[in-house]
Amino acid sequence: MHEVTRTVDITREVCPMTYVRTKLALEALGAGAVLEVWLKGEEPLKNVPRSAREDGHEVLALEPRGDGTHRLLLRKQEGH
Repeated sequence: MHEVTRTVDITREVCPMTYVRTKLALEALGAGAVLEVWLKGEEPLKNVPRSAREDGHEVLALEPRGDGTHRLLLRKQEGH
């Protein structure tokens, strides 16, 4: 189990704001911190993990929460 540093709920956001909110939350964290992101919808589910990887962060988990939303865990990487 990963210790979550911060949680951001973007279930009411639409692209591109889903990743903008995620990126801002990551920027506020130190390297190695774990960000928990709550996602909803096919586009954010595909785009947010991909964009985080492209920015150099590590995707630790992507799990359905049973209510139509998903839980994404990201680890912030050094220098990003």
